[in-house]
Formats: sequence, C-alpha cells, structure tokens
Amino acid sequence: MLYNFGARLVRAFLTVNGSKAKVYGKENLPKEEGYIVACTHNGYVDILNLGVSIFPRQIHFMAKKQLFEGKVLGPLIANLNAFPVDRDNPGPSVIKIPRQLIKEGKIVGIFPSGTRSTENTELKQGAITIAQLSKAKIVPAAYIGPRNVKEVFKRQKGYLIYGEPFIVESGKEGREAATEFLEAELNRLIKVLEDLKEKK
Repeated sequence: MLYNFGARLVRAFLTVNGSKAKVYGKENLPKEEGYIVACTHNGYVDILNLGVSIFPRQIHFMAKKQLFEGKVLGPLIANLNAFPVDRDNPGPSVIKIPRQLIKEGKIVGIFPSGTRSTENTELKQGAITIAQLSKAKIVPAAYIGPRNVKEVFKRQKGYLIYGEPFIVESGKEGREAATEFLEAELNRLIKVLEDLKEKK
C-alpha cells in the first residue's frame, strides 16, 4: 500500500537527515479506537513527522480541496489517506467523512492552526464539532522543528508532543468550553516543547 511504503520512506529520510522528531507523550494515544489528533501546523514536515510517529496506524488527514486539483498532487495525497474539505463553502461531507472514519476505528488528523486567526478559530471549532458528534476523543499535539525540505537538509531537530485525550461535552456550552481548552492546550504544549528544546 502506498501509505505504508511512503511512511517507511519518509521515516528513513528524516532519520538520515537527523530531523525525525523526538516524540513525547506517545502513551497518551488511544491504542485501537478511532480518534482525532489536532496538531499545530507551520509547514509540511510536521505532517510527515506526525504520520511517522503514529505509524503503523494510519492517519486520514483533512486537507483543503484546492490541493486535490493538481494532476499529480491530487491523486497522490488521496492515496495517502487525505480527504478534501471546502473551507469556503463547507457541506455535509465536512462532518460525514471524518465521522465515518472514526466509526471505523481510524484516526483523523486536523491542523487547527494556520496563518489567519479566523481560519484558526473555524478549524478548531470544526475539530470540536466532529468530536462531539462522533463521540470521539481529541488528542492535542504540537510540533516545532524544520518546516520544509531545505530546513531538513540543514539537519534541524524536530520535536513532537501529544497531550492527554479529552472528550467534548454535549451542547453549545460543551463546544465552547472544549474550543477554549484546545487552544490553551496547544499553546501549553508548544511552550513545553520550547522548554525541552532549550535544555537539549
């Protein structure tokens, strides 16, 4: 399968270049059930390290639909378990696809951070809504390290940490509380990584 081959190839590439992330908190990951991992995002190397850290379990990444429009990239990421989401005009599939994946015991990867604060809020709320409707746990995660291949070749170190999983209580108040908690937890995990990096 392409995902398995790609994961092994990426793991070898990152290891050789010294950029395979040092992982903390992996014991927080649920062992068999489906769940959501919500990770900070500042490049595509964090996606690679996230996938490698959980392998051999596979992650189904939520990705903006524009990435699927390329003749090469589109089929490639589809075969690597990504599924498209229209962030400008979200439809039922935004919830339906990840809910079904979680029901099947699979892991859904969402990156609730980016360059625009409004996008950050919407993606955090999206992750929380999916978790609430699917009754799935959310595992917050944070990554700091190389962001692209150029930085990988500079042999920059990567660090990845998983926080404790949490569930979203029912109702609007449950969503609001969970959204605030997720944002605070992602910020806390980044700070933990920065402190660990300073000590290295």
